[in-house]
Amino acid sequence: MPIALLALTLSAFAIGTTEFVIVGLVPTIATDLAVSLPSAGLLVSLYALGVAVGAPVLTAATSRFNRKWVLLALMALFIIGNLLAWQAPGYGSLIAARILTGLAHGVFFSIGSTIATSLVTKDREASAIAIMFTGLTVALVTGVPLGTWIGQHLGWRTTFLVVSMLGVVALIGSALLIPRDLKRAAPARLAQQVRVLTHPRLLLVYIITILGYGGTFTAFTFLAPILEQVSGFDSSAVALIMLVYGASVAVGNLYGGRLADRFGATGALSWIFTGLAAILVVLTFSAGHAIAAVATILIWGAFAFGNVPGLQVYVVQLAERYVPEAVDVASGLNIAAFNIGIALGSVIGGQVVEHLQLTDTAWIGALIVLGALVATRYSATLDQRRALRLATT
Repeated sequence: MPIALLALTLSAFAIGTTEFVIVGLVPTIATDLAVSLPSAGLLVSLYALGVAVGAPVLTAATSRFNRKWVLLALMALFIIGNLLAWQAPGYGSLIAARILTGLAHGVFFSIGSTIATSLVTKDREASAIAIMFTGLTVALVTGVPLGTWIGQHLGWRTTFLVVSMLGVVALIGSALLIPRDLKRAAPARLAQQVRVLTHPRLLLVYIITILGYGGTFTAFTFLAPILEQVSGFDSSAVALIMLVYGASVAVGNLYGGRLADRFGATGALSWIFTGLAAILVVLTFSAGHAIAAVATILIWGAFAFGNVPGLQVYVVQLAERYVPEAVDVASGLNIAAFNIGIALGSVIGGQVVEHLQLTDTAWIGALIVLGALVATRYSATLDQRRALRLATT
């Protein structure tokens, strides 16, 4: 794999840390800013909405510019957003800082995915994307537990200061390792962008992404309160459990890429969504028992993010087939779909927490994931029908 992928992974690590560290800090921020758990959970939702807006809109707006300079500008924006969060005087300003950071996130993963696939041969595209997204999973293994620990002991503001320093490291890495002569497609015209938004096959994959990710985040957004209030863990143990979860995610992400390379995107996604729905149902009952809860969370992590490589490479493949002039835009919209799923999942989870029980977020999340499984199998059927038509003509 080319060394440029390391630069993308470094940036993904920094961005992944700032996105997911908030999950471990929800109870801490809620207490410090005197807001409810659902209100603190909105920091997850609104960040995700910033990503959802930034991915398609800013990807299209920056398509005319040199890819390397766009990536460097995004990391600079990322650093500024985290510094603003560090100095945020209250809840409203913290939300604004999170949305700003989310804008940078969306464009980075949209452009990064297409860059990653352009650096390798066709048969290694899913693995290349998996390596880039390993930055996210490594963030879950190390960045999020460390950020949670820092936030609990030195204050949540310090966490954002440390994350901004990670951004500086990623910025330097991108400047040194990303090549200048990155290939870029011709800027997509408005009509071409509309084709992406209205193409039924791409819309179906975006629905799969929204449901598959949304189901996970219905429960994951409130993992820290579940561990503290249901499983009975002390707040200091949350960071350690996040470490266990992140290690499992890292393994699942890499195997998700290999499964997609071996069995195709829809084949891999079918297995992953089935396992994810099952383990969320189990979490509903195991959360009340400390040891069983940790064991369930360990297995959950292996499935939770294993769908990312398959979903992203599937969108790129379908875009190359149906809208080859707007692959970057299609990729950006899938990043938006990931984060619409995160936003919807955390909002649904907030409503569940407000009106039902914390553990109900798990089985409700499982129902949403089952919707993703049904949509995946339908998309696979459409692929098979197309292949049969081509074979008989």
